[in-house]
Amino acid sequence: MFFKRDNPHTLVVGMTGVKMGDRLIQIGCAHAGRLGAVAAKVGLSGRAAAVVPDEASAARARKGGADAGVLVDVEIAPPSRLPVDAGAFDLAVVDDTGGLFGAMRAEDRVASVREIARVLRPGGRVVIVGATPRGGIGAILSRAQTGPPFVSSGEAAKALEADGFRSARIIGEREGMAFVEAVKPRHG
Repeated sequence: MFFKRDNPHTLVVGMTGVKMGDRLIQIGCAHAGRLGAVAAKVGLSGRAAAVVPDEASAARARKGGADAGVLVDVEIAPPSRLPVDAGAFDLAVVDDTGGLFGAMRAEDRVASVREIARVLRPGGRVVIVGATPRGGIGAILSRAQTGPPFVSSGEAAKALEADGFRSARIIGEREGMAFVEAVKPRHG
């Protein structure tokens, strides 16, 4: 009997709600396979781009696209200055599982959220994916050094709402990840 191996990225793909034809931008790339799985969903009629902070992340993003057999336009730039046109994307996925946003200074995080709003079309969505708090002794040690995770603590939703996104909320926590979603208003 043959067993089909479950796709380990099904949860992320489902939680982002990415679909065929979407114009997707991912900010950060802590995991190549996750980026490839999400980017593959846009199909030939969509577009996938990634903006990452450094060459190591760019290499991961390129590998994720190549392994998934999809084209991902990869740019190296800080999240506070996205090198893409305003209103160019339907969906922004922020990979904070490596702490990209959570480790930023407050003013850089505000600038980054404003950039996400700038590059999304009216009615576009943002999904921030972060790590959930660890349990046991690891939790005590990690919180003492870094504080609670940006996404699962509710800080991500507050940051999005502070810059005009609507309906910002945690939409789930599973498999060591937390997901926050918000919508850019259609008007104003």
